[in-house]
Parts: sequence; C-alpha cells; structure tokens
Amino acid sequence: MSPFFSILAAAYIFGIFFLADSPFISPLNAFNPFSLLHIPLYAILTILLVLTLCPGEKTNSPSRYILAGLIAVAVALLDEFYQSFLPSRDASVIDVLLDLTGVCLVFFLFRGLFPSLRGSFSRKLRKVRTDYPALGEVDIKLKRRKL
Repeated sequence: MSPFFSILAAAYIFGIFFLADSPFISPLNAFNPFSLLHIPLYAILTILLVLTLCPGEKTNSPSRYILAGLIAVAVALLDEFYQSFLPSRDASVIDVLLDLTGVCLVFFLFRGLFPSLRGSFSRKLRKVRTDYPALGEVDIKLKRRKL
C-alpha cells in the first residue's frame, strides 16, 4: 500500500462526510439539479483507492481493483445513511446508483489503460490447462456439444 495515497484517500473520504452537512453544499444544489456531481466525486475516490491498493506493476491484480470498488461503494452507502440523519439532507437510492456509475467508469478506464488486466484471467485459465491437459480435452468436448 502506498502511504501517500492512503492518507489522501482517507482525507477525501473524511471530506465527503464532513462536507455533507456544510453550508457550502446548498448553493451547489442549484448548479447540480440531478446530483450528477456524484459521478466524478466517487470516480476520484475510486482512483485514489486503486492507487492506494495497487502502487506498482507487481500488485496490479483484478482482485485489488474489485476491493477498491467495494470500498468506494461502501463509502457511498454509509454517506447516504449518514445523510438520512441530517436535517438539511436526504438519502437517495439514485445517489448511490450515480456513485456506482462513477466507480464503474473508473473500472472501464483502468481496463483500457492496463490491457494486462484484461488477459489476466485468461492467462490463469491457460496455465491450468497446461498443468492439467485433461481439462483442455473436456473443454473441447463441451464446445463440440454446443455446436
């Protein structure tokens, strides 16, 4: 884990919760009628979490990306739950869906930037097939049956 990005991600999460009840947010509602600012807000959070969990090329695995996404979605759910207790705010399922959209956009972005993530699962499957050749024969028989 990268300590710099860990601190930055923690400060960003703190900012999300701290600014939820801020008077700074109410003028933004006029500028943001459909809550679309949730998408870049949680996209940036997901990028920070990915940079925290995957600091180098050797730690670049799909499971770490999924963990970063799950943490971002958990923060989104907790933020909406927290907002349900604030008198000036209300919780919304649509906001959580917009947050999830930001997380998914980051996944598509990183998948395009790092093609090694695309093939990591297929490489593992090829390794299993070379270690256990009988599985390759079963796969060939299953493909024939589908045709």
